[in-house]
Amino acid sequence: MAIAPDLQPLLAGVAAMHKHLCPRQVLGLRMGLLAGELLGLELPQQNKRLHTFVETDGCFVDGVTVATGCSAGHRTLRVMDYGKVAASFVDTKTGRGVRIWPHLNCRTNAGKYAPQAANRWQAQLHAYQIMPAAELLSASSIELLIDLKALIAKPGVRVNCNACGEEILNQREVIQDGQTLCRACAHGGYLRIVDDGIPS
Repeated sequence: MAIAPDLQPLLAGVAAMHKHLCPRQVLGLRMGLLAGELLGLELPQQNKRLHTFVETDGCFVDGVTVATGCSAGHRTLRVMDYGKVAASFVDTKTGRGVRIWPHLNCRTNAGKYAPQAANRWQAQLHAYQIMPAAELLSASSIELLIDLKALIAKPGVRVNCNACGEEILNQREVIQDGQTLCRACAHGGYLRIVDDGIPS
């Protein structure tokens, strides 16, 4: 079984982006391609119609990015840190969405598609490129429980936090006791400042 022609340039793209190619990158590519097929979208996108939620970070995300055109920089990709190689893809025009994850047996079935591979990693790398989508991936239709329009927000909206004075973008401010606050000042952040100066 040969690698699909539409996968070849994507494999080259993700390998160049990540400096090598690994099985999880291929999973990300295949998930992105399947999402486009299931949602009837031409990918990688040239606009911001598709929004993607990946459930872990790492090399898998590079595959999703190359296949879909979604990225954190374009505000069309969000990491939901569940530690799962899975992603949900939402068409912002229709509201339709799908969640895609590896088939439970894809690792064990990889050996059937790459019997000459030197090891399991190499078998997965090759097999994930050629396995039928039905054997490699699982998918289900989804309904988002978060407000996608609020998440995307209005670009260009800026306010300053009344506590720290820093600028807040994308309508992420919190109004608390009549004060406009950043989320860190309102709820506590992920860090504690220990020195206010930049070392010289």
